[in-house]
Amino acid sequence: MKIKTKNISFEKIAKIKRPKHFNPVKPNIFFRTLIRVLSQKDLMATKFTYTKTDMEKVGDEPCLILMNHSSFLDFEIAYKILYPKPFCVVATTDAFVSKGWLMRLIGCIPTQKFVTDVTLINDMEYALKTLKIPVLMYPEAGYSFDGCATSLPRGLGRLLKKLDVPVVSIHTDGVFLHQPLYNCLKKRKIKASADIKCILSKDEVREKSVQELDEVLEEAFTFDSFDWQYKNKIEITEPYRAEGLNRILYKCASCMTEGMMEGKGTSLKCHHCGKEYELDKYGRLNALNGETEFSHIPDWYNWERECVKKEIADGTYKLDTEVDICVLVDYKALYRVGEGRLTHDKNGFKLVGCDGKLEYTQKPLVSHSLNSDYYWYEIGDIISIGNKDTLYYCFPKGSNVDVVAKTRIAAEELYKTVRPKRAAKNEKTATIES
Repeated sequence: MKIKTKNISFEKIAKIKRPKHFNPVKPNIFFRTLIRVLSQKDLMATKFTYTKTDMEKVGDEPCLILMNHSSFLDFEIAYKILYPKPFCVVATTDAFVSKGWLMRLIGCIPTQKFVTDVTLINDMEYALKTLKIPVLMYPEAGYSFDGCATSLPRGLGRLLKKLDVPVVSIHTDGVFLHQPLYNCLKKRKIKASADIKCILSKDEVREKSVQELDEVLEEAFTFDSFDWQYKNKIEITEPYRAEGLNRILYKCASCMTEGMMEGKGTSLKCHHCGKEYELDKYGRLNALNGETEFSHIPDWYNWERECVKKEIADGTYKLDTEVDICVLVDYKALYRVGEGRLTHDKNGFKLVGCDGKLEYTQKPLVSHSLNSDYYWYEIGDIISIGNKDTLYYCFPKGSNVDVVAKTRIAAEELYKTVRPKRAAKNEKTATIES
């Protein structure tokens, strides 16, 4: 899948009119059927099956549907399970580029990833209360990097309270392994399945506290695709299964060097110390020379997170990379505006470029995570920052381009560090004022 791009000067960005807001639309049966038919080929390739649990608690009333997110197949699975019922789906604004009219007609609600968006809440309420149809949302917002659940925004329970509808989860197995993001979305022969389950009735939403609702969501979004593969002895025999693995395992567990890992074929190798691992057919790493520090990929990824946390605590964490810069401000195109430099440290992000015409800063507290992606629209790996009016898509350049995963981890950990301090400050201020 590709996206329409256009080269323009940065000065012209400010003159581009921002998109007009439209209320969500109930998709008609023609579009619902068309998507259902077009999805059949991909679903048949994975021999997709699904089960239903406790759905009698929902009845016929509109509900909020929360689904874990691994690839585009998730969207097709949702149509398989929910068809012929109409529903709206929360989608990122870049998906609307050059096809905004179509996205609205199939019920998509636009939003920016990891950007505070009050309009989105209003649109969701409109779909649920006025159109009286379910709303599908991917609460993780971004695809999983390591096959485990990504960070959920805290206080999501407040949204459930406001919407006041039953909450349904769609949990998938096999989708991440079928087309992992790090593998440049190459498809593997894996069976996919899902379970659609009512995790909260309307009465339970009303009775539980926000914290209790958050705990229910956290439990529903706890999973490990590689562990599932190993325990069920799911074989992945494709000869390219380790390609791109360096995107998430960017730091050598043997010599601690970053940016020298290479995932190629079925192996992962450090070009600094020569340590090499084989990714077997059950998703386990085995060292070919020396000991195996981490056989389980998420364990390695979590170790990298601990390393980043230590860097933040020591004050040594720093991202500083040259980038190509694209800007998204409307649904007509992704605008290529030039080159620049992206830095990230305890103070947040700073992006400068376009011959000194662009300077944007973003504090750590802006978002609990980071919009980052691999092989984004077949262009390259990206780090995206911005606000409700303008999104900046940064494509790292240079010899060490495997910085996307580390930057997402750092953004999440910096948020966790800053948020308690802000809460304590607000509590202190409130006490003084009272």
